[in-house]
Amino acid sequence: MSQEDPSGYPYQPYGAPYGEQPPPYGYGYPPPRRDDGPSANAIVSLVLNLLALVGCCNFLGLPGAILAGLALSKGRTEPQTARTMVIWSWIMFGLGFVLSAGIILFLGLSGYLDD
Repeated sequence: MSQEDPSGYPYQPYGAPYGEQPPPYGYGYPPPRRDDGPSANAIVSLVLNLLALVGCCNFLGLPGAILAGLALSKGRTEPQTARTMVIWSWIMFGLGFVLSAGIILFLGLSGYLDD
C-alpha cells in the first residue's frame, strides 16, 4: 500500500512505525568512544609510583611504575590486560607505602631514631 503525495513524492511518515524503537542516538553522530587515549588512572598511578620511588625511597615504586607504563602502552590494543596491570600498579604503590610506614614506625618505637 503506497501512500503518495499529489506531487508524486512518496509520503514519509513522521517517527518510527508502531512497535519499532527509535535510533539509539537520535540524529547526528554517535557520542565518541570512551577508551580513546590513555587512561587517567594509569597516568596517576605512574606519576605517584615515580614520586614514591624518588621521594620516599619506596622500592616497590619501580615495579609499579613499570606496570603503569606498560598499561599505558597496551591500553588501546589489550584493554583488559592494561586494566589488570593498573590494578597491580596500585597494589604495589599501596604495599610499598604500608611497608615504608611500618619500617619508620618500627625504627621510631625501637629507639633507632632517637639521636
